[in-house]
Amino acid sequence: MKINVGFSVLMGFLIGVITCYFFGKKSILKKYIQLLEKANIQAKKIIKNAEKKGESIKKNKMLQAKEKFIELKSKHEKDIHIREKKITDIENKTIEKENRLSKEIEIYFKRNNRLETQINDYENQYKILKNEQKKFKNIHIKQVELLEKISNYSSEEAKNELIKIFKEEAKIKAQSHIQNIIEESQLTAKMEAKKIVIQAIQRIGTEQAIENAVSVFNIESDDVKGRIIGREGRNIRALEKATGVEIIVDDTPEAILLSCFNPIRREVARLSLHKLVIDGRIHPARIEEIVAKTEIQIEEEIVEIGKKNIIDLGIHGIHPELIRMIGRMKYRSSYGQNLLQHSREVAHLASILASELGLNVKLAKRAGLLHDIGKIPETESELPHAILGMQWAEKYGENIEVCNAIGSHHDEIEMKVLLSPIVQISDSISGARPGVRKNSFESYSKRLKNLENIAFSFYGVNKAFAIQAGRELRVLVESNKIDDKKAFQLSCDITEKIKNEMTYPGQIKVTVIRETRAVQIAR
Repeated sequence: MKINVGFSVLMGFLIGVITCYFFGKKSILKKYIQLLEKANIQAKKIIKNAEKKGESIKKNKMLQAKEKFIELKSKHEKDIHIREKKITDIENKTIEKENRLSKEIEIYFKRNNRLETQINDYENQYKILKNEQKKFKNIHIKQVELLEKISNYSSEEAKNELIKIFKEEAKIKAQSHIQNIIEESQLTAKMEAKKIVIQAIQRIGTEQAIENAVSVFNIESDDVKGRIIGREGRNIRALEKATGVEIIVDDTPEAILLSCFNPIRREVARLSLHKLVIDGRIHPARIEEIVAKTEIQIEEEIVEIGKKNIIDLGIHGIHPELIRMIGRMKYRSSYGQNLLQHSREVAHLASILASELGLNVKLAKRAGLLHDIGKIPETESELPHAILGMQWAEKYGENIEVCNAIGSHHDEIEMKVLLSPIVQISDSISGARPGVRKNSFESYSKRLKNLENIAFSFYGVNKAFAIQAGRELRVLVESNKIDDKKAFQLSCDITEKIKNEMTYPGQIKVTVIRETRAVQIAR
């Protein structure tokens, strides 16, 4: 650093001399010399300050190095301490294991000594028993020899003779017993089985149900037809809307046809028409009033029918809701067979079979009557009717055996009681009689029910009726939820869903009806 300052001063001096030489001005030379002296003084000061700063920096670096060394040393000592601690822990654990093992070894040796003593005792006892056995054998040999002398037979000869005699006797008895069983079973088995089934069928005499989708309403004269139709057809439209039944007024003399797959709706329409014709006042408001009253009347009749049937069959303690379901069976058919008559027949058959087999007759009759209650749900269910009926029976407190018989009569669940196969056999007997079942009406009824369910799956639908043998679906919507534009869109959506989800002959007309009413009462 000193060399650089001197060199700069020398260069400054030379430059000053040269400058003075060229310009020849002494005053400037003096000033420059003065400046040069000042520069030298300042340079010395700078050098001193630099040396002081260097010393201070050196001291700081030394202190930092010492601190770093101390820190590293302490860290190293900590690591050594931790390692020593780990080593001591391992040593302590090893010592504990050694102590535990030494204790276990001592216990093992003690047990081993005890076992050796026990083995010695057993060996001594075995020797004693062996000696006793030899003595007993010698005594037995002497007794056999004595018997052989008395009877003039050796032991082997006597044994063989006895075996031969017993073998022949057992063989003769077994053959005779087997022969008797075979002959008896051949004579009675088939006969008894047929007898039970034939007696059960013979003792039941139910009428064959003639099920269709049309009811005939007889009228005194054709003048009544005009009053039923009403001005511009408003009465017949109101009646069809209220009941969901298609009313066919044609050239048939003194008769009007009521067409609907649901027999309860048909009955409501028939009774309502009967009341309206007798009353004489036939107009939309009166029609709705009569239909509402008739529906209540039908519900009451359903309960009465259920009570009457359980009394006829001698069944007691059935839940009121199950009684109502039994009454609804009158208006339900299965493969063209009236469900209530079929259930009564199954109840009688099951009770007869149960009595022949020594089972509980009352439980059999109860299970037979309730076995098909799953076929009459008020809302559509994806469960098989046997499982649904079993769940209802469990819900309303029926016996476990009855519930199992209901749920297993189509092998949906495992049969756990003897009552279950009895109900299944009775159901098969009732349904397999010639001319009992018709598959066509069942499939037709199911198709129309599915058609109505498609309509109910859309928002804002109040009522839906499948009419004209399933060729038209009439949908009534709530006016406050569906406007005219949405009604048109709804008919398109329902039509599209029918096309995608159903198989049907011909075509189906979808009619969406939106109606706004203003009603006031003058008092």
